[in-house]
Amino acid sequence: MLADGQQELARRFGITGADKFAGVAWSPSPSGPILDDALTWVGCEVEAVHESGDHFLVTGRVTALGPSRAGRPLLFYRGRYAATDPGTGPTEVVDTLLAWPRHADWM
Repeated sequence: MLADGQQELARRFGITGADKFAGVAWSPSPSGPILDDALTWVGCEVEAVHESGDHFLVTGRVTALGPSRAGRPLLFYRGRYAATDPGTGPTEVVDTLLAWPRHADWM
């Protein structure tokens, strides 16, 4: 998960182009590269791939979770980048997304 202020890094990985890792600090892991400045990371195994128009929807089984560091998570919603308020309580991002009544807003 990238942090607020890492919009350029998100754009780099979101577009077609050359070596996305050139000049980016990262570490290897069994699940693949981990960006050094990410707030956290999730390791997955691909469960299924579905065609969805001009994209593919890939679902995965979580196999590992990285430690979380403090920061405002970067979101991409309706064509724009935004950051959330990290709040003062425990991390509840997954629970919040799964319980969101209008899941079509973020899917």
